Amino acid sequence: MVEPGDETVGRWLRELGPVALLRALTGQAAPPPDATPQRLAGCALRASGTDPAADLAAAARLGGRFVCPGDLEWPGQLDDLGDARPVGLWVRGRPSLRTWALRSVAVVGARACSDYGAHVAATLGAELAERGWTVVSGAAHGVDGAAHRGALAAGGATVAVLASGVDRPYPRAHAGLIERIAGQGLVVAELPPGAHPTRGRFILRNRVIAALTRGTVVVEAAYRSGSLVTARRAQRLGRFAMGVPGPVTSGLSAGVHELLRGEAVLVTDAAEVAELVGGIGDLAPERRGPLVDRDLLDPVTARVLEALSAQGGRDGRAVAREAGTSTDEAVARLHELLALGFVARRGDHWTLVHPACREGHARRGGP
Repeated sequence: MVEPGDETVGRWLRELGPVALLRALTGQAAPPPDATPQRLAGCALRASGTDPAADLAAAARLGGRFVCPGDLEWPGQLDDLGDARPVGLWVRGRPSLRTWALRSVAVVGARACSDYGAHVAATLGAELAERGWTVVSGAAHGVDGAAHRGALAAGGATVAVLASGVDRPYPRAHAGLIERIAGQGLVVAELPPGAHPTRGRFILRNRVIAALTRGTVVVEAAYRSGSLVTARRAQRLGRFAMGVPGPVTSGLSAGVHELLRGEAVLVTDAAEVAELVGGIGDLAPERRGPLVDRDLLDPVTARVLEALSAQGGRDGRAVAREAGTSTDEAVARLHELLALGFVARRGDHWTLVHPACREGHARRGGP
């Protein structure tokens, strides 16, 4: 009878309850105090075209069900939407929506994504699934589809939230993908069977994705992308908003970069996502450049090595003066560096060894 996210009807539902509200909107009882004649006429017209029993039967034929607040399977985090909370959700698939939503992450982004965006989304989907996270997205072309496919390929959990009925796969080119998700995961819709998507319903669908998950990752999004709406709604709901950076010359990443300049956190892989949305101990590995031989030297030995000129050799006294230590200490350190293959000795002079020569020295096991 009403469109998703109607906060006025949501308030009436909260105040009156579903049975009393149905009676009030269909003329069987006094209407809500602030209901306009136009609103009542519209509800009555739409009510005349509804057949709840047929909707339930259509869902059941697909192995689906209707889940509403108060049911054991209802995800409590959707209540954070307040009066914009869904009246209920149509669900296809065997797993429990409530259980899967407890440890879930949304991966969303551009429909016309680049190869880079598709690769990142698929990799995120697979790696998050391997870590035991449910990947939630909207089954759209581009990033959404890639994230779902990544999770499916890893044998993981994934949920598609549609802007149509669960029996109306959209986009149609993803009918096979949505069937795979229904078989391995869950397909969820706020609209009843037979309903078709509209532009407004896509935007309202995004609030469900944001509320259902612990955080939203945006992989490629232009300035006007609906994915940014999802991330910002997630942030307002107290969830994490995350973005994967891209080339600064790419318009597909411009919206993500704008998001990162404000409320979002930069992430580059599933480990960093899990560190944000996970529990204590879900830490991403430390990021650092490759370890080189010089990194293993103690500070004094490193100074002695740096005191040697690349252009020519020096004697121990000159090295000590440059390194700021005694001659005996400098010579002792030079002998350590000689054993490690960093320097060579020519009489009283010490010279640097070229890295390629040092690698050969290491392979031979020293002098």
